[in-house]
Amino acid sequence: MEATAATRRLMGLCCCLSGVILLSFLLPGALAEERFYEFVVQETVVKRLCQTNRIITVNGQFPGPTIEVHNGDTLAIRAVNMAQYNVTLHWHGLRQLRNGWADGPEFVTQCPIRPGSSYTYRYTIQEQEGTLWWHAHSSWLRATVHGALIILPKRGMPYPFPKPDKEFPVVLAEWWRRDPIAVLRQSMVTGAPPNVSDTILINGQPGDFLPCSSQETSIIPVVAGETNLLRIINAAMNSELFVSLAGHKMTVVAADAVYTKPFETTVVLLGPGQTTDVLVTAHAAPGRYYLGARVYASAQNVPFDNTTATAVFQYKNAAGCPPTGAGAGLGGHTGLGRPRSSGNPGRAGPAPMFPMLPANNDTNTATGFSNLIRSPRPVKVPGPVTQEVFTTIGFGLFNCQPGPFCQGPNNTRFGASMNNVSFQLPNTVSLLQAHYHRIPGVFTEDFPARPPVVFDYTSQNVPRALWQPVKGTRLYRVKYGAVVQMVFQDTGIFAAEEHPMHIHGYHFYVLATGFGNYNPRRDEAKFNMVDPPSRNTIGVPVGGWAVVRFLADNPGVWLVHCHIDAHLTGGLAMALVVEDGKTELQTTMPPPLDLPVCGP
Repeated sequence: MEATAATRRLMGLCCCLSGVILLSFLLPGALAEERFYEFVVQETVVKRLCQTNRIITVNGQFPGPTIEVHNGDTLAIRAVNMAQYNVTLHWHGLRQLRNGWADGPEFVTQCPIRPGSSYTYRYTIQEQEGTLWWHAHSSWLRATVHGALIILPKRGMPYPFPKPDKEFPVVLAEWWRRDPIAVLRQSMVTGAPPNVSDTILINGQPGDFLPCSSQETSIIPVVAGETNLLRIINAAMNSELFVSLAGHKMTVVAADAVYTKPFETTVVLLGPGQTTDVLVTAHAAPGRYYLGARVYASAQNVPFDNTTATAVFQYKNAAGCPPTGAGAGLGGHTGLGRPRSSGNPGRAGPAPMFPMLPANNDTNTATGFSNLIRSPRPVKVPGPVTQEVFTTIGFGLFNCQPGPFCQGPNNTRFGASMNNVSFQLPNTVSLLQAHYHRIPGVFTEDFPARPPVVFDYTSQNVPRALWQPVKGTRLYRVKYGAVVQMVFQDTGIFAAEEHPMHIHGYHFYVLATGFGNYNPRRDEAKFNMVDPPSRNTIGVPVGGWAVVRFLADNPGVWLVHCHIDAHLTGGLAMALVVEDGKTELQTTMPPPLDLPVCGP
């Protein structure tokens, strides 16, 4: 009897330990939550650069609300359109597995949400964490309709680096004195490129060096000795941006919501759409230091916004500084701080130290930074390649009759293209609906996998006969499970320029980038098959190329485009049609019942 009792006690202890061990494995997933947000798209009155503007915002906030969730959480975001424009919302960088209906690009995965209507975006965060962002994907509304989307590790799970004391979103953007929609409309009517912005913004403010702005300069309050995580987002419409912090080094730990091999830098480059997470330890002499942002202008002889935006990295209780708090937490989950307006830091105490920002045309610094980004450990790159697309990307000019509608260079209309196809959106049904319901006549599947004409792509003297693209809604079909390699090749038509290329629905490995014309016999030897970075947006070097690769495991219709909106609206886009696989979990989900319908 005693032996039997002892055996029972031992078995009971084993069962308890097994239960604890099992619970430790299951707990992070078991703690996933469903989160609900309501986003009201509305007109809001704000003042910038000494004038009052009516802009479109979400919930009256500019930048818009920060979404903070954990890996594994499910979100339901009800978008209510109380503005005068059609609108959609895109969750930039989220995979949206089998759920293109929640991706958001207008007339690609959904019809727009009309004024007075609503639509609820529903999706689950699946094995993603880091800094992403959300933005409007209709017309140029994203100029003011955007915000941070921060995905924390699963509950109970750590960062792969020491936990920072505080976290701050740093949202970069552009500002026009005019209504951005009017700027776009003028360009669409005249055929000329759109006017450049009037200033760069950091967290919605121009900073100390622009008129009527220093009272509202954004402050990042820090404590000496603490380490802060800056989640930097380039939400600018048309500008790649250099970012630097005076008196401090930054340690890059993530890009596009994927952890990276850490490295120190004094400057960060972000193309529109890209995000970069950096750790900064407040080890300098207590005081105030400018965080500056200025344009990287890769194209020669092309106008750009030549302002420098500033925020203030301000130590708590530094001599001569106004008092600062620790920053209000967002949601109570982490030390995510909310940068605040400065109350004119430039006049209260000593002037902040200014950072050493690169020159606007410093391509060496731009490409040097991008080439430092690597995966933190060796990865298994998909292969062998089963489908390859080699596509030129760049500008084009449409011939037209001289007059008020022909104000582009040399009496033309400005355009852009991929493989000489200037992408046109449908307006009666979305591409995903047409694909899912097999509606004919909406698109064709003949996007060329190679340039229709082989030429010296990066020459500054491309024959004028190659300058005019053709318009079309031409998609490229991809088999489920294919290993897809895409080569993006910049061209010298009109002007070579760095293009931040974004693929919806996917992250991809960046195998190599380079200058000049891509030559597989020469350049495949440069492929990084060990620790290439995984990204959702890649800067294709000015006058150069980039090679990316991914496994086609997400069925649906996915937009591929330049994230410079002046180029996207000119036609620098295409779309992939990824077929369904053989099982239910490899098949596009049915459309939601409240999916918006197209109409006037």
